[in-house]
Amino acid sequence: MGTETEEKFEELLNKSVVEPAYFNPGEKIKAEVIKITKDWVFIDLGDKSEGFIAADEFTDDEGHCVIKEGDTIEAYFLSSRNNEKLFTTRISGGAVANAHLEDVYEGGIPVEGLVDKEVKGGFEVKVAGNIRAFCPYSQMGHQRVEDAEPFIGQKMTFKIIEYGEKGRNIIVSHRVILEEERQKQKEALRESLEEGMTVQGEITSIRKFGAFVDIGGLEGLIPISEISWGRVEDTESVLSVGQKVDVAIMKLDWANDKFSFSLKEIQPDPWINIGQIYSEGSTHKGKVARLTQFGAFITLEPGIDGLVHISELGKTKRIKHPGEVLEQGQTIEVKIGKIDEEARRVSLLMISNEDGSQEVDDYKKNMAESSGKSSGSFGTLADLLQKKLNK
Repeated sequence: MGTETEEKFEELLNKSVVEPAYFNPGEKIKAEVIKITKDWVFIDLGDKSEGFIAADEFTDDEGHCVIKEGDTIEAYFLSSRNNEKLFTTRISGGAVANAHLEDVYEGGIPVEGLVDKEVKGGFEVKVAGNIRAFCPYSQMGHQRVEDAEPFIGQKMTFKIIEYGEKGRNIIVSHRVILEEERQKQKEALRESLEEGMTVQGEITSIRKFGAFVDIGGLEGLIPISEISWGRVEDTESVLSVGQKVDVAIMKLDWANDKFSFSLKEIQPDPWINIGQIYSEGSTHKGKVARLTQFGAFITLEPGIDGLVHISELGKTKRIKHPGEVLEQGQTIEVKIGKIDEEARRVSLLMISNEDGSQEVDDYKKNMAESSGKSSGSFGTLADLLQKKLNK
């Protein structure tokens, strides 16, 4: 009986012994505020364990506390002294910050800093109140720093990326903070994005091969071929940095961190019901878009290009290149020869070659050159020839 009682007592004793919670420096937790005093905010760590945070981290510019007991907050573990666990939401200043700045570095904890002035290669930043640190230009943000003035006097969040000479040599980075935030946004987007969706974004940079767009934590490319249904020669003529655009998601390659988008996919497809507008045999005006060895491409409207084959251009005289009779940018009148909707091809005919007017023009020109007189002096003969050809 006595042995059984002793075993029960030992079991109860073991249950009453609570192992102290262990945290790694820099570890981020969520905890409930259980008490607020003038100097400290106490948080519940579970298992009858508490942590504390300097109260001035939760005061606004007017000195008012911005949290209340029962609120849930996020904090970083700093250090443990005599089993008392010190946490911080960020390092902003004061004795706590000065004493634990190396812990902040080792734990990767954000630190608040004031950009004091521009120095060679970057900026001098005051962290933890009055400790000098250096932030290189390349670590201030994602983009290259073109003008330092907007940063001077700004309070920003940094991470210490180098801590040397017992705090006399500190290098900080704001870019790391931005990249961490971007990664969190990207992870959230991974759960919600699918190929084919339409999303809103902002143009971040322009290249010859297209434009990069940021859709809020994720940046990808709009290839130049996906900007418009029509041919785009110069990206800058269509898009500009900072422009808001709606784009369709073409490809999400999370493994290789490559993403592509399309502007034209959310625009009306000009090939839908093309036969109702461009019926075979109908005549239209178009602009010479490109000249190739085998013919000329004529733009009837953005996204609808037709081909006039070189044999069509050279009916009246043998030519080696379309450039002998046409110029890029020239507006001409053409007739729809054939439409292949499945292949998205349009064959065009030259109006002048069909009615024989080109032969008349050549006849007038030759007669004028041979006689040294104006082609107008052969108007009657030309008119008779025209009538005969029309028959």
